[in-house]
Amino acid sequence: MTARPPRRRLAWLGRLWATSTGRFGLIVVASIGLVALVSLFWTPFPPGQIDIAARWSGPGWPHLLGTDNSGRDILSLLMAGARTTVLVAAGSGAVATVVGVTLAALGALTGRWMRDAVAVVVDILIAFPVLLIAIIISAVWGGSLWVVVWSVGIGFGVNIARVTRPELRRTLHSDFVLAGRAAGLTPAQNLARHLLPNVAPVFIVQLSWSMAVAVLAEAGLSYLGFGASVTEPSWGRLLADLQSYITVYPLSVVWPGLVITITVLGLNLLGDAVREATDPTLRDTSSPGRASAGSAPIPEVTA
Repeated sequence: MTARPPRRRLAWLGRLWATSTGRFGLIVVASIGLVALVSLFWTPFPPGQIDIAARWSGPGWPHLLGTDNSGRDILSLLMAGARTTVLVAAGSGAVATVVGVTLAALGALTGRWMRDAVAVVVDILIAFPVLLIAIIISAVWGGSLWVVVWSVGIGFGVNIARVTRPELRRTLHSDFVLAGRAAGLTPAQNLARHLLPNVAPVFIVQLSWSMAVAVLAEAGLSYLGFGASVTEPSWGRLLADLQSYITVYPLSVVWPGLVITITVLGLNLLGDAVREATDPTLRDTSSPGRASAGSAPIPEVTA
């Protein structure tokens, strides 16, 4: 059997870039990641530098987005806060992936007693809102980024397991899975080669949603004082610090709220676009002029 050409393997990237939502999501996510990386080495001003003489400066040079009540450069604070956003989104996404895939596999591939136990655990955990779990854990263990990462990751891992488990059960009886069993594949090999790739579109949407909500949860918890510590830059904490001065300098509150909104929107749109680019059923039914799966070809009309 010959290997699939690299062009065929990466064809979904071209389809992703061809959609406006995919381009927007890719640009937003790539920009936030690049800003977070650059902020490790350079920001226009030190994020914690206080300059009373420059307090409430408007957008211009050298403070491109202005300053706050302490004279701190808002652009530098936003760039440093991007590191926190990337850490929370990536960390909670990784935790949600491990928790979701593990619970879904246990609930789909094991015996009946294990499936029933997993279903009960998922139903119990999913009854608690993710933000409420994060607040309870933060109140007990203290506010930190890792508490947000683990609480949001576990909470949305349960959501991923609930959505992915029925898809795994449905795919489990497909012909290619049965052929894999007949060929001697172990359940773990069948899971990696056949089951997970076929439920990837549903999984990706849930994962992108969990990462978007992780950004909102971190901002909300930091806003309430349960998230990042005072020494760690955060968009939510910056928004909480500036809200008291909204009548003095309304524009200062716009910047952190705007970057939070754009980041969450970009993550959600990117997840939807990746699903459309990788799911052949959606491509066949949504692309104009393309026959749907199973439909007869249109006969050619000749003169």
